[in-house]
Amino acid sequence: MRNWKIAVAATTVAVIVIGFAVLRRGDTLIGGTAGAAAPNPAPVAMPVPVIKIVRKTMPIYLDYSARTESIRNISLQAKVSGYIQQQHIPDGTDVKEGDLLYTIDPRDFQAALDLAKAQVQRDTAALVYAHSNLERGSTLAKSGYLAKDSFDQRTSAAGQAEAAIVMDQAAVRTAELNLSYTQIRAPFAGRLGRNQAPIGALISVAGAALNTLVQLDPIYVTFNASETDLAEIQRARAAGKVAADILLPGETQARHKGELTFIDNAVDRSTGTIVARATIGNADLSLLPGQYVRIRLAIRTEPDALMVPQTALGSNQLGKYVYVVGEGNKVDQRPVSLGPSDGDLVAVLKGVSEGERVINGNLQKIGPGALVKPSLQ
Repeated sequence: MRNWKIAVAATTVAVIVIGFAVLRRGDTLIGGTAGAAAPNPAPVAMPVPVIKIVRKTMPIYLDYSARTESIRNISLQAKVSGYIQQQHIPDGTDVKEGDLLYTIDPRDFQAALDLAKAQVQRDTAALVYAHSNLERGSTLAKSGYLAKDSFDQRTSAAGQAEAAIVMDQAAVRTAELNLSYTQIRAPFAGRLGRNQAPIGALISVAGAALNTLVQLDPIYVTFNASETDLAEIQRARAAGKVAADILLPGETQARHKGELTFIDNAVDRSTGTIVARATIGNADLSLLPGQYVRIRLAIRTEPDALMVPQTALGSNQLGKYVYVVGEGNKVDQRPVSLGPSDGDLVAVLKGVSEGERVINGNLQKIGPGALVKPSLQ
């Protein structure tokens, strides 16, 4: 029994010794691996598109919300009474100056003209007789066979016949005018509105309107310029014509152009604005009175402006900034002060220099000090 216990104890001691030796060997291996410094991986350069800052002459604009107005918008009314005989052009049609729009029944007015012409013929015959009678009387008066009073009566009759002809000619012109008024023509080029006088309707002088006619080309664009912009606009007008571009909702490029033609003579004290107006060409007739548009006035140019794409701008709590490729192709963050924009470009007043490379993409994947691989656009 005692021998068995001694054997177990010896075996246990041997196991402990062997385990301790293994642990020491493992510590040596682990310690050797852990003690060696792991090499840092080489930083990967982020490919980024860049664009060089350039100088260019930049137009300076003033933008306003505006509304279109027709230059001429009239109600078509009759100058004579009668029944509408025909509407020659459908509602909403674009017409030219002089186009026949409506016809009023002309028969009564044609009869009045015929009567006036007949009176001219009658009084012309009476005038011929009066002149012949006066000539005979003149001969008789010279020979003493006609009393002076009778001669004066013949002279008076001839004068009255001449006056009657003048009155008849005036009556003919009046009848011709009334007959011409039965044809209602377009006084200017424009677009008809909705018909208000169906065929057969009896209309009266200065009664209800038959229709409306609106001039579309050119067209006015009216806006309210701020009081602070007034001095700059006036300086631009003093230097020459102020060009105006019109942009419809959703447009980025102006299709309609004109010039500033009117500034009111007083500033509205309640709003601090002044009414101004531009005259705009509208050859395609796409602008209609009453539309909301944007007007852009070109008031001056800014030479040597530093321009960067608006897509290169970032923003934080301190304001706007751009990323510039610095030494060693590392990112340098530059706070910038911005000026006016021109399409996709914006002027930078402070923060960058000409020729520097501005990062124009992958802005969310980089930061100050990051290594980049620039690709010039």
